[in-house]
Formats: sequence, C-alpha cells, structure tokens
Amino acid sequence: MSEDTSRGRFVWYDLMTSDQDAASDFYTDLIGWGTTAWEGGDTPYTMWTNNDAPLGGIMNLPEEAKQAGGPPHWLAYVAVPDPDATVALAVENGGTVIVPATDIPAVGRFAVLQDPQHAVFAVFTPAEAAPGHDGPPNIGEFSWHELATDDHESAFDFYNKLFGWEKTGDHDMGEMGTYQMYGRPGSGIPLGGMFNKPKEMPPGWLLYVRVGDMKQAVEKVKAAGGTVLKGPMEVPGGDMVTQCVDPQGAAFALHSSKG
Repeated sequence: MSEDTSRGRFVWYDLMTSDQDAASDFYTDLIGWGTTAWEGGDTPYTMWTNNDAPLGGIMNLPEEAKQAGGPPHWLAYVAVPDPDATVALAVENGGTVIVPATDIPAVGRFAVLQDPQHAVFAVFTPAEAAPGHDGPPNIGEFSWHELATDDHESAFDFYNKLFGWEKTGDHDMGEMGTYQMYGRPGSGIPLGGMFNKPKEMPPGWLLYVRVGDMKQAVEKVKAAGGTVLKGPMEVPGGDMVTQCVDPQGAAFALHSSKG
C-alpha cells in the first residue's frame, strides 16, 4: 500500500453468518450484489461484488464465536499502513486483540480488535492497492459506519489515535445526547457517527448500505424474512435510513440519499 493514502478508510466488509447460502440469497436480492468464490484458502469464502468490484465477503460464523454465543454479524475492516503497529497501539490504549495480525497469502495482513468499550472491528493492510475509493458512496456500497458505545468521546479518542479520524460535525439528539460525526483528515466527507448508546443496547458497529429506492428495499427485507427494527426515517440533511436484522440475525442498515 502506498504510505498512508488509504489509512483510516473502510475498505472491506465481512458477513459472519450461520447459513451462507440463505444469507447470500437475501443480500443479492436486496442490494443487487453479485458473488464470486475465492479459491485462495482452506476455509470456504465467497466475495460480494458491486458492479463487479469486490467489497467484502461472506463466511461461516467461526466455531469459537458460536460457542461464546456470538450472533451472526457484519465486520468492517479499516486500512492501516502496518497492522502489527496498529495492534500494539490499540492494546496500549485499552483495546483487546481478538485475532492477532495474520497474513492471507497474496491478499494482505489483517487483525481483529475490540475497542475499550467492547465494539469489534478489523484492520487490514492489502498486498496491493486498497479496495474501495474515496468520495461519496455509490448505490450498493457501504455509506455510513455508526458506533454505539458507552462513551463516544473516549471512543473517538481511541480511533483518532489508531486511524487519524477527525471530528467533522455533530448533531444534538436532545435527551440522547450528541451524535458525533467523523471522517478521514482533510476529506470533508463523514464516514459515519458515534453516540452514547442506551444501557440495554450492546456496543457495536452498525453498517449502512446505500440503496436507490428505500421503500422497495424495506419491502424486500420483510418479504425475505428479515426484520425492520427502526424506520424508514429521515435524518438531518434529508436522507432516509432504516435499521434491520437479516434472517440469520445479523444487524445492518439501509441508507438512501435525498433527491
């Protein structure tokens, strides 16, 4: 990777699920993604594609996660110049290592971490150019990355040290407190937001996918056995969002731009 050109950008998204075939059918119909098998490892792994560009993958929920009671979930990867250094920095600042820095031959090196408030994320240094792109997200791409946490100020400080993220603005949610938006240095484009979660809500990342027609997408979620948790609802700026759970139990969200 060229030094720091992709640092702090979300570049890959994995779905850990209990039923790969059913989950694949659900998202390909809902979002319009394609799939392609990756033959580079011993573990079955299928990549998601959007307009033929890879953006993530789908795999079985690891056995250790099942034994610990972990549900199906999405895992986002953030680009870093050196995953080993990032792992050390995360631990130094109160993070926990879930999967140590590991090589994927001809693909890159990754690690899975937990922040001090127990939200799980991954870091990745690709062997070649980082996937994805800068600039506004296209339809079918992940467009917003939202962290529900116990202390959004402390969480932001942690991620700022790891990825250089900067505050790009905030929104007053009244009794729910401040919704803090963040982005890569100098980009001017928010990557997502952070907020203090209700006590009953577990900490974690919620990933939003941009769709062209929110009403149609919500109907597809319901028809395919998914659950709509909240929305559709308008957010500041006029965009629409809907928070959902897929049939296997993985949380995700939909986002449509106004106009």
